[in-house]
Amino acid sequence: MSKGDLQTDMDLTGQLLVAMPGMGDPRFERSVIYICSYSDEGAMGLIVNKSMPDLRLSDVLDRLEINLPKGPRDMVVRIGGPVESGRGFVLHSDEYRSKLKSLHIADGFAMTATQDILEDMAEGAGPAQALFLLGYAGWGPGQLEREIGQNGWLTCPADTDLVFATKDRLKWQSALTSIGIDPLGLSSAAGRA
Repeated sequence: MSKGDLQTDMDLTGQLLVAMPGMGDPRFERSVIYICSYSDEGAMGLIVNKSMPDLRLSDVLDRLEINLPKGPRDMVVRIGGPVESGRGFVLHSDEYRSKLKSLHIADGFAMTATQDILEDMAEGAGPAQALFLLGYAGWGPGQLEREIGQNGWLTCPADTDLVFATKDRLKWQSALTSIGIDPLGLSSAAGRA
C-alpha cells in the first residue's frame, strides 16, 4: 500500500456519514447519511435529515395512482440523495419484512423499495418506524474512502432514535455530539500534522 492510499478494510454498512463544514457540494451540506451497503464496488446510502417541505407521501401516491386512503399519507418525503431522485425507498425498523424483498442492514435497520410496504403501512401492518425517501447517494469504488480521507465526512454509529425520532434539523448536531464532537468547534479547513 502506498503512502497516499487509504485502508479499505473498513465496513461502513449500517453507519452514519456526517458531512463536515466546507464539504464543497451544497447537496450534502450538513447531511447525515445512513449507509445501506458498502463494498469494494462502492457504497449506497440515504440522507436522513433533509425533507421536501412541500411534498407529502400522499402527493407521491397520487402521482403513482396508488389509492391508499389511510395510513402514512401525511408522512414527510425526504431527499434520499441525488441519484435516481424519482425512485422511492423506505428506511425502516427491522421487525418488518416485505413479502417481496426487504434488505436487513444492521440491528434496528432495514430498507424496502417495493410498493407492498406502502400498502402494509396504510393497513397498519408496516414497520414501527419508517422514513420515506426519494433518491439515494452513491459512490463508486474508492470514492467514499477518498472523500473521508479528504475530511469531507466523519463516521459514527447509527442509532434508531437519532435516525427515526430526532427532528431533521437536529440530526447533524446530534450525530456529531454522539461521537463527542462539538459542532461549534468544527472548522471548514482541514489540517495535516
